[in-house]
Parts: sequence; structure tokens; C-alpha cells
Amino acid sequence: MTTHTPSTTVLGLGAMGTALARALLSAGHPVTVWNRTAAKADALVARGAARAASPAEAVAASPVVVACLLDYDSVREVLGTGNLQGRTIVNLTNGTPGQAREFAEWAACQGADYLDGGIMAVPPMIGSPAAFVLYSGSRTAFDRARPALDVFGESVYLGEDVGRAALTDIALLTGMYGMFGGILQSLALATSDGAPATGFAPMLTRWLQAMSGLVDTAAKQIDSGDYATGVVSNLGMQAAGFDNLLRTADEQGVSGELLAPLGRLMRQRAADGHAHEDVAGIIHHLRKDNA
Repeated sequence: MTTHTPSTTVLGLGAMGTALARALLSAGHPVTVWNRTAAKADALVARGAARAASPAEAVAASPVVVACLLDYDSVREVLGTGNLQGRTIVNLTNGTPGQAREFAEWAACQGADYLDGGIMAVPPMIGSPAAFVLYSGSRTAFDRARPALDVFGESVYLGEDVGRAALTDIALLTGMYGMFGGILQSLALATSDGAPATGFAPMLTRWLQAMSGLVDTAAKQIDSGDYATGVVSNLGMQAAGFDNLLRTADEQGVSGELLAPLGRLMRQRAADGHAHEDVAGIIHHLRKDNA
């Protein structure tokens, strides 16, 4: 006895949208694709995808519609041309929690069941065990779309609050870009005297891996509100030593603009009477409701 796999529509065939459609085809799912530049669908059509001539035709072709476009305005423009009644919309376009909540209201008015998502992978990772995708919104939509969603990577459902996936996505990307900033600052400094970056890189990797425990430690301190237990290097000592990072950058002709804000927050927290605590306490200067 064979089981019929319903078609999935993919709207948007940039690098990520193409990777999503390719993964579905590789897993044996019927796929309908649409893109403003029709030629971008050629390779997928050659692999068995159906090409829709318009967004309305693409939406009509499948009960589950996956959107991966430039922004939420683009998604609304494209979906607005079709009949969404009874459709499950999975929006994997990067956006904010507020945009996700507004879009969910719009989709509901169109008669669609809505799921918002955040892809924690780059296109080559799609379909591999390394990829995971965040989802929030309608549980019914998640369950209905899951056979297709699980093809992309590990499906992580975060609950009915439709903005939660976008918030988690942006928080994870924030950590990534903070890491990128530190890495680039470090490489700029290490190579400021002409030394090769490739010689320094293994030491930087080793050091960052050794320091990765901060994530779990800081999370526990933030949840408990206790930043003083088990402190190894207190904030007062770190704030004083931090100035040497900026002085060295200046001596070496390297901008310290990526680091300077962190040093300012550390000094402020220490001056407020928290020098004995751990560095995670500066979160109180980042949250506007604690200001």
C-alpha cells in the first residue's frame, strides 16, 4: 500500500529557496515552484518540480505553501494574488517578532493557517543533520506541514506565540554576529604587525572553544539572578584589564570600535557596585526595562 505525499509549493528561488525545493525533491516530495525570474526554476523543473506561471497558480497547487522571499512585504505581495482559504502558509522569510504577529493576523483574515519560521542553516546545510529550523504559531499548521518541514533539517516547534521563532532566530544571529565581530577584531589585531592570519587562527579557535562554556554559565546566572556565585574572574578585574585591549588596538593602528561598547558597560556595572560579580550581569544594562 502506497501513501500519497501531498505537494508542497515553494515561493522564492534564491539560494535558500532553491535549497529547500531541492531537498523536498530529493526526499521524493511533489514540489511546485515559483519565482519572479522564471529561469531560476529551470534546474528544479529538470529534476521533476512543477513550474507555476504565477503566484496564484503556485498557491492553488499545494495545501502547504512555503515562502522564502526577501522580506515580509514581498511575501504579502506575492500571497495576496492567490486564494489562501484553507492553505497552510509556512513563512521562512527573515523578519522580526512584530512582523510575524502582524503577518499572522493578515493570513488569518485570508483564511489561511500560519506558521512562522527561522532557518538556522546556510543553503548547503539544508537537508543535512546540521540544519535546524525554528517554527512558531499554529500547532495545527506545524503538524500538517511537518512531513515536508522535517526534510529541511531538525524541526524545532517553539509554541503558539507566532513571534517566538523570529525572536529566537534573531537572538541566535545576534550571538553569531557578536562572535564574528570578536573574531575579526582579533584577526585585525594579530595581523597588525604583519604576521599571517593563518598562523594565528588555530590558537584563536582553541581559545574560543575553551571559552564556549560561558553560554551555559551565563544562562544559569541570568535565570537565577545570581551573578556572584562561583565567580572565577570578577567583573572589576575584567573591566580594569579590558582597557588594555583598547590601548593595544590603538598602539597597533587598529580600530577598537567593535570592543569599546562592551568595555563601557563593564565599567558601568562595576561602578554600580557589582565589581565582585561575573560579567553576565551587564545584561541589566542591555534591557531597557532595567535602565
